[in-house]
Amino acid sequence: MGREQEQVEAIEASKTLPVSQYLLFGVILGIMVAIVYTIVEYVFDKFLSKALNLGIILIIKSVIYFIFLIFSLSIIAFLAEDYLNVDFPNQTGWWISNRIFWLVTAYFIICSLLFSFIRLANDKFGKGMIFKMLIGRYRKPREVDRIFMFLDLKSSTTHAEQLGHLKYSQLIQDCFFYLNKIINRYDAEVYQYVGDEAVLSWTPKRGIRHSNCVRLFFDFERKLKRHSKYYQKKYGVQPEFKAGLHSGKIIIAEVGTVKKELAYHGDVINTTSRIQEQCNEFGESLLISEEFLLKLNLGNKFIAKPLGDELLEGKKEELKLFAIRRS
Repeated sequence: MGREQEQVEAIEASKTLPVSQYLLFGVILGIMVAIVYTIVEYVFDKFLSKALNLGIILIIKSVIYFIFLIFSLSIIAFLAEDYLNVDFPNQTGWWISNRIFWLVTAYFIICSLLFSFIRLANDKFGKGMIFKMLIGRYRKPREVDRIFMFLDLKSSTTHAEQLGHLKYSQLIQDCFFYLNKIINRYDAEVYQYVGDEAVLSWTPKRGIRHSNCVRLFFDFERKLKRHSKYYQKKYGVQPEFKAGLHSGKIIIAEVGTVKKELAYHGDVINTTSRIQEQCNEFGESLLISEEFLLKLNLGNKFIAKPLGDELLEGKKEELKLFAIRRS
């Protein structure tokens, strides 16, 4: 009876404590959750995303978060007893039959899965695109201004014959893995992958800012060279890419009901692809149209070499092309 009376008195006393003390524990728990969540997401994205499939990653994350909740809530309960004078259950195994713990756990895991879904949706459609699709922004075709880059593996036919289809496919995966590591740094979006080719896009503001669309290509090239020993050892080749850059008005719209996608339609797509195809003819790695070059400020890190007017396949008018190189 005495023990029960003490608990009642402690609870009554806690009601008179300043709200700031309750907020303090909320802040402490929030900081702990934010730190652990950030560390876990960083480690998995940086070191394990390539080695593990999505299902295994979600299971491991859930286990980590579950253990973390037991540990963190036990610490919070221990501290609360001292500062709030409330008798919280914190003995070994307290969480097994505690309803509040399981509610918090369910809430935390559901939120984690929701954040993972949002990240997957952003990876699939691009930043902010999932929200625009939810509100039906692209149910009807809309005209937008976009920058496009067609990025293609050099000597792809030779590599495919030398490596065989399976190993060649692994080579493409390895190359695009490093491409995916830098696209966010340069505000790029992956429109689609077609065989050994990747199609990237930017809004004019993001692509032109700091010459992001140009810097991405040379950063990707640098990453491939940095891992040359790995490629030589595993595949016996050093992958190199070529690219074409162009911009202009284009139509974007949702297509399909099964496996719905956002599709771009317009001459800009075809022109950019044709520009990239000219890389072999001129022996260059990055070509750009004069129309788009005039919008860029390359600074002193890059130089643009004029290549003259070219009549691209399917075009009626010649297009002036430039090769972009490091200065």
